[in-house]
Amino acid sequence: MSGGFLHGRSILLIVGGGIAAYKSLELIRLLRGEGASVRVVLTAGGARFVTPLSLAALSEGPVYEDLWSLKDEAEMGHIRLSREADLIVLCPASADRIARMAAGLGGDLADAVLLASDKRVLCVPAMNHRMWRHPATIRNIARLRSDGVEVMEPDTGAMACGEHGPGRLPEPPAILAAIRAMLGAGPLAGRHALVTAGPTYEAIDAVRYIANRSSGQQGFAIAGALAALGARVSLIAGPVALATPPGCTRVDVVSAREMAAAVDAALPADIAVMVAAVADWGVDAPAPGKLKKADGPPAPRFVANPDLLERIGAPSARRPRLVIGFAAETGDPEAEAVGKRVRKGADWIVGNDVSGDAMGGPDNAVLIATGEGVERWQPMAKREVARRLAERIAAALG
Repeated sequence: MSGGFLHGRSILLIVGGGIAAYKSLELIRLLRGEGASVRVVLTAGGARFVTPLSLAALSEGPVYEDLWSLKDEAEMGHIRLSREADLIVLCPASADRIARMAAGLGGDLADAVLLASDKRVLCVPAMNHRMWRHPATIRNIARLRSDGVEVMEPDTGAMACGEHGPGRLPEPPAILAAIRAMLGAGPLAGRHALVTAGPTYEAIDAVRYIANRSSGQQGFAIAGALAALGARVSLIAGPVALATPPGCTRVDVVSAREMAAAVDAALPADIAVMVAAVADWGVDAPAPGKLKKADGPPAPRFVANPDLLERIGAPSARRPRLVIGFAAETGDPEAEAVGKRVRKGADWIVGNDVSGDAMGGPDNAVLIATGEGVERWQPMAKREVARRLAERIAAALG
């Protein structure tokens, strides 16, 4: 097919075992709709859930199954299969297949293709939540990531076994977005986006600190959404326990001053989305050791932290073309967003009311203040806020 953000790209899809294998059919349809060519390797486990005929019909090509096929090895071979793809996608990836990858086994065609490849690999896990949380799987995932494999986080929800938890295969559109991000395909291809996310911790002594309730979820979702549209994303993250979105380069920091230094190092950028809840004040001289309770309450002297949004929004040769700030408020978010946009020199301010659980929950209700006025969005999942904001950014930059 011609046209689409993945036009001319070649995807090698390895269909692993598990009930979620049926979603690989929809993924092929989406990939073909974006102009990608798709070759399919079907594992023995995958063949118990989807047929070669279905995969061949949607991919419009042969399906490869047997490492010992004289015909396939003579005409194509696992070496060429692994080398001619722009990206290898393992979907679904069972606990067994992940363990085989981590151990470097080569007993079947999928193993051999992965071992022979010098291309990037996207692994999309799907398994029972207890398998996902098992120490062996956790070790294997860590090994794959250290080897450079991109591993998506599974969704959480009801499973075919009747249990509930993390382990569901992400929906095909989310997998497509991760593929776009890894290939740098989309309306933001060639753009560099800087995103800050999460809280900062300001030390009082060697063990205590001042922080806020930011979970980092909204910032991470925005980073992933921008990467899914093809941007090269630098994600500056405060101390949060979240997986790095596909296609993002992550820098972990703790304090506001560390975040300011990381932001400076990441510039220049075309887009800056300053989502992090940066502490306004830090302690002038944190105690080098632990303050003792017997000595009474500490009386730290607070000093102002760098204002990251104001710094990046100021006119300069390194100012991003589009600077977006966030205003987390408990009073009048609209008035605060409008005023903050002018004070900080931002192009847009995304305001939200955090008097509820917005800073820790999965949903958000936001408004966007621009030079043209204020637009209110209905409450929605943070992922959806991120997707809509990313699309609006892409439209603004043309």
